[in-house]
Amino acid sequence: MRPLAALIAIVFGSAVSLAMGLAMTWAVLLFLPDEAAIFAGEKAPLLQAIAIFTITSVVAGASLYGELRERSWRRIAHASMLAVLGLAVWVYWPR
Repeated sequence: MRPLAALIAIVFGSAVSLAMGLAMTWAVLLFLPDEAAIFAGEKAPLLQAIAIFTITSVVAGASLYGELRERSWRRIAHASMLAVLGLAVWVYWPR
């Protein structure tokens, strides 16, 4: 495997694990109706994080596929992945 493909695979795996972990957290919150008031303020940021990392997973997966199969559109996919990662950093960088 080429070094760039290995790095993209790490990004892809990390994004998928984050998205799945956040989605499972959301599922757990659905089964806690008695504590709904406690977690009410956390639902919107949680859904935002799920959306960001799901999009990151999809774009990184496309980038990895393009790199491994040497598709002509892989550079566009790489640039898209960098843009989405930049968005995630911008949203979650401490202020």
